[in-house]
Amino acid sequence: MATAVQVRDPRTCVPSQVWDREVRLIMRDHAMGRDLAERIFGQAVAYLVTSAERPEVRMGPSQAVDLGVHSFVLDSINYMAFCDQHAGRYIHHVPHLPGEGTGEPPALRDTVKAIQASGFEID
Repeated sequence: MATAVQVRDPRTCVPSQVWDREVRLIMRDHAMGRDLAERIFGQAVAYLVTSAERPEVRMGPSQAVDLGVHSFVLDSINYMAFCDQHAGRYIHHVPHLPGEGTGEPPALRDTVKAIQASGFEID
């Protein structure tokens, strides 16, 4: 029998002013509308929270979600506060380059499963 997972809203994982700022930064840097920028940031937050809560799972974001992760990391004061709150430490982001490091990038399906198991919806 499957255990029900309570659905989590990524908006509750950051203060509203930080949510708005990060969305506006994504809009500015990637010439997109608010709806798409919010979707990207929401998925980035879900990815980062899951990464913090499940450090044993090898995860990697999709290209679209990576835009949100990079934008958040660059806003270092807000990102560090987020890391302290959700992980108690800095959440590193190491982009994968073919032929470098541990070989193949993490499988997206494993990342999706981990995020869903943490209660976040996948867009």
